[in-house]
Amino acid sequence: MHRFLLLVCLLPALTQAEHLPRWELGAGIAGLHLPDYRGSNESRDYLAPFPYLVYRGERVRVSEEGIRGLLFESDKVALDLSLSASIPVDSEDNSARQGMPDLDPAFEIGPNLKVRFAENSELRSHWELNLPLRAVAATDFSHGTMIGWIFNPHLDYVRHFPMAGGRLRLVVSWGPLWASEKYHDYYYEVDAAYATPQRPAFDARGGYSGNRLLITVGKRLNSSMVLGGFLRYDDLHGAAFEDSPLVKRNESLMGGIALTWIFARSAETVAHEK
Repeated sequence: MHRFLLLVCLLPALTQAEHLPRWELGAGIAGLHLPDYRGSNESRDYLAPFPYLVYRGERVRVSEEGIRGLLFESDKVALDLSLSASIPVDSEDNSARQGMPDLDPAFEIGPNLKVRFAENSELRSHWELNLPLRAVAATDFSHGTMIGWIFNPHLDYVRHFPMAGGRLRLVVSWGPLWASEKYHDYYYEVDAAYATPQRPAFDARGGYSGNRLLITVGKRLNSSMVLGGFLRYDDLHGAAFEDSPLVKRNESLMGGIALTWIFARSAETVAHEK
């Protein structure tokens, strides 16, 4: 599903400095175009303010990559505990899901193994393999339920381009997804009680969940302003739930842009890998 924290993806680390503030605080505004869910043929535009917080601790880090609990780190390998989330869907606003239960916000937590390789100092680039495995729970904040797990290995290419006023950072990421039957059922199952002639009953299988390509760019305009954007393509061909009547489109494109103002930072600095 869409990451509610895609707002964070708009703001990649934009500097190669060896020392950065221990913390930074700011706020921004983002314009987003998102489908209701992967496979939906209905999309919505969002204009949303958001807080910006970076904390660079030894074991707990809050950054453009989300909240990380660092379990292990070396020059090339890191193991952390990461969190993510997705937006809710009001079924009455989506023609394919009308009459069905709403989709609550879903929260993910689990380990992520990151392996960095093929660094090129001349191009200011490197590759990174990410292996995140997360358990997923959905909640309306009055009650919650576990809805399975998701595995999204992805390969990232990261490059910095020198530009006037600073560097532009480009990240191109691609990878397949796999998820449990319970996870697929949460989004794509049609129980007999909600079946109609146009929406037959459907029970999804676990397994392949499609693949995605994500491109993010970001540039620090000055010491206090950051501009970022993202474009994401999802391909559901061959997914275990592809035949669900809730899947109206096998491909989707989403994107957004954000402007962030950093208005406070610590005097203390910490060493930070570029």
